[in-house]
Amino acid sequence: MEYDPKVSLIIEGVRFAYNGTDILDGVEFEGQHGELIGLIGPNGSGKSTLLRLMNGVLKPKVGTIMMEGRSIDTMKIDEIARICANVPTEFSEEFNLSVQDLISLGRYPFAKGLWWDDHEDEEMVMDAMRKFNVYHLRDRRFSELSSGEGQRVLLAKAVVQCPRVMLVDEPSAHLDLRYKLEVMEHLRDLLGDKVTIVIASHDLNLLAKYCDKVMILSEGRIVAIGTPEEVITPEVVEQVYGVEVAVLKDGNDIFTIPRRTRRKEK
Repeated sequence: MEYDPKVSLIIEGVRFAYNGTDILDGVEFEGQHGELIGLIGPNGSGKSTLLRLMNGVLKPKVGTIMMEGRSIDTMKIDEIARICANVPTEFSEEFNLSVQDLISLGRYPFAKGLWWDDHEDEEMVMDAMRKFNVYHLRDRRFSELSSGEGQRVLLAKAVVQCPRVMLVDEPSAHLDLRYKLEVMEHLRDLLGDKVTIVIASHDLNLLAKYCDKVMILSEGRIVAIGTPEEVITPEVVEQVYGVEVAVLKDGNDIFTIPRRTRRKEK
């Protein structure tokens, strides 16, 4: 396959199973530099599993994952980390560093020795802490933070990694309304023309507002992919979630308002 420099991420025919149960079945899509891609779907649809496959934590049963023109099967973990940053929903409290030290780990893939002591690295860490409003927490232990504070710290850690692909799992799960919007605005600011960001979330309205492209997963398959306006429709949402919704438009923004669940006939 000829490498297209505009394309940062290619997923081809990916299948994955846990203990013989298919979780993903024939997933295919591509992401271009400068795209913010939303990944939505019900619990158990395979969103988090797909992110773990893309960052090399899991290996597909079938299919190929390409990043910057290379199959990640041929890349070492540190090579993947120089390209791809991962923002999990949660982070082990056993790894109990201070906020500043934890964010500094984002620079580890670029360390020339056992550790680093570079003024540029330090400035990047300080700037990220200010951007995500955690500078005042820099000496606190990660385990001492609230869920929302911890989420912002993990985003800052990913930003200092200077990724060309960023995978974000539920970035707004523990955030209040203001920080939800601020985090999405920071992520859009990162895009430029060199970064692709994939965000898995249950918040249809947030992804509809900020994403260039939305994919909907259901039972391990992508059932719709396109612009938010093309994908987030009453018909698709009802099909995937079993919920009747109204989809409203306000300028360039679209919103879903749930009406009722679709009850199964007895």
